[in-house]
Amino acid sequence: MAIELFNNGHHRCLMFSDFGHDDGVQANQFLIVDHETGALIDPGGNLAYSELYLGVTACFPPHKLSAILASHADPDIIASLDRWMTATTAPVYISRIWERFIPHFCKPGKTTGRVIGVPDRGMRIKVGQCELVALPAHFMHSEGNFQFWDPTSRILFSGDLGVSIGVDPGTTITDLAPHIPSMQAFHKRYMVSAKVLRLWAEMVRTLPIRMIVPQHGAPMQGPAVQQFIDWVQTLACGIDLVTQNDYTVPA
Repeated sequence: MAIELFNNGHHRCLMFSDFGHDDGVQANQFLIVDHETGALIDPGGNLAYSELYLGVTACFPPHKLSAILASHADPDIIASLDRWMTATTAPVYISRIWERFIPHFCKPGKTTGRVIGVPDRGMRIKVGQCELVALPAHFMHSEGNFQFWDPTSRILFSGDLGVSIGVDPGTTITDLAPHIPSMQAFHKRYMVSAKVLRLWAEMVRTLPIRMIVPQHGAPMQGPAVQQFIDWVQTLACGIDLVTQNDYTVPA
C-alpha cells in the first residue's frame, strides 16, 4: 500500500516500501504525480518490480510516466530497469558517469535513446506542470549520485543519505536524537568523508525543506530535518576513519 507524503489535489508524492524485504535490503520507492504526468524515483530491483508495478497502477497509469529517476546505479535502485523499459516509454535520468553502465541491466538495445545523463552539477526535470531538481550528492555514497528536490511538496528525496536501519518506514521521525543509533553505523561506513557532508549541508540549507525521505528507513520531518543537517555536517565518516590497520594483507 502506498504511503501518501503529500497531496494538494494537483500534485501527489507517494512512497512504497518493503517490497522484497524478506530476501533483500528494505528499500523505498517513490511516485510523484503532477496533473496527468508522473515520475518514478529509484524504482528498485526485480524483487520489488511486480508489487511496485501493481501499487503504482492502483494510483496512476504507468504508461503516463514521463521520467524514471535514478539516484545512482546500485541494484536496489535500478536493477528492474529492463522491465520498466517495457512497461513505460519514459526515459531514465541518471548521472552521466553511469550512462553506459545501466544498459547492462537490460536486453541489448532496450535503453537506446532512452537514457538522459545528468551532468555533475545537476539539472531541472519537468514533470507535468512542475520541475524536480536533481541535486549533486556525489560520494554519498556513490561517485555519481543525485538527490531529487521537489519544490512543490518541499520534500527532499535523499537516496542513501539519511538512511536508517531496522526502523519502520511507515513512521515519521520528528526528533533526531533517539533516531541516531539506527543511522550512525551506516553513515560512518557508506558516506565517503566529512568534507562532502559539509558541502552538502551548506547546499541544502538554502532550501525550504519540509521532509527528508531516504531510500531505506523512515522519513524525517519538522525539527528532525534541521537536526539531521546539523548532525551530518560534523560527522566523521568513510576515509576520515580508516587507518593502516584496515589495509593489511590477510593472514
